[in-house]
Amino acid sequence: MMKKLLIIKGPTASGKTAAAISLAKHFGCEIINSDSRQFYKGLDIATAKPDTGEMKEVRHHFIDHLEPDQNYNARQFEKDVLLLLEKLFVKYDVAIMTGGSGLYVNAVCYGMDELPGSDEKIRAELNSIYAEYGIVKLQEMLRDLDPDFYHEVDTSNPQRLIRAIEVCQISGLPYSTFRTRKISKRNFEIIQIILEIEREELYRRIDERVDMMVKNGLLEETLKLQKFREFNSMKTVGYNEIFRFIDKEISLDEAISLIKQHSRNYAKRQMTWLRRDKDSKWIRYDDHQEMIRYAEYQIKNART
Repeated sequence: MMKKLLIIKGPTASGKTAAAISLAKHFGCEIINSDSRQFYKGLDIATAKPDTGEMKEVRHHFIDHLEPDQNYNARQFEKDVLLLLEKLFVKYDVAIMTGGSGLYVNAVCYGMDELPGSDEKIRAELNSIYAEYGIVKLQEMLRDLDPDFYHEVDTSNPQRLIRAIEVCQISGLPYSTFRTRKISKRNFEIIQIILEIEREELYRRIDERVDMMVKNGLLEETLKLQKFREFNSMKTVGYNEIFRFIDKEISLDEAISLIKQHSRNYAKRQMTWLRRDKDSKWIRYDDHQEMIRYAEYQIKNART
């Protein structure tokens, strides 16, 4: 029987970590993190990393394996995860992967096509646009050039926006087309679950999470990470808004309100992208037993 990679998807704050741990404990296996923000050491509170107790319950991979100033991308993640799965599947029949970075999940599931190289002139022009007009202009440009990828990418990360726009302008094609042309064959089967949650409940959970982040020391964490603020790892919701407070552009209350708003906007884009997913089963976010039943059924009835 082929080994199984069980993937838990869902918008931010929908309970992916709790679901993954419940499933991992049931199947007696380990968890692969696919939230690209959680790869970096020290970026703990803003990225909602699993806490110490959760990490002790089940072994997690790809958490804290990078320094904040290190570069890392979905292609590297694909290669690293495939190497790890070779080792995990010697010990286990099932491995679990979860995280909100859809680009990284798809890289493992389907592979990635070769992208055009960088163009220094285009990159310089886009960096100038960002410096003069801010991130909103980059978001508008990507939305016009590639609405599909716009709904998937973390639009608070200017480097990812710039790279996607650069590829669109170099090739004359949407960035997303370079990730759908050729599906890589895998020597394991993939079972995918999307966590279903009502919008009002999701937004409530987001607001509560942000309040807890602030209570747990988000401001202090951001201050400690100031020397890394220009690196790609820090260009994300949570840190962006707190840096604006540190720079005296807005009040702390305004920063907290913006974190909640931007997190809700991100969740909305994630849901738009997830609704297009035809390969996954939607299951209520807190019904872990139904997830287990579905996964067991898929494993039992899978091809050998």
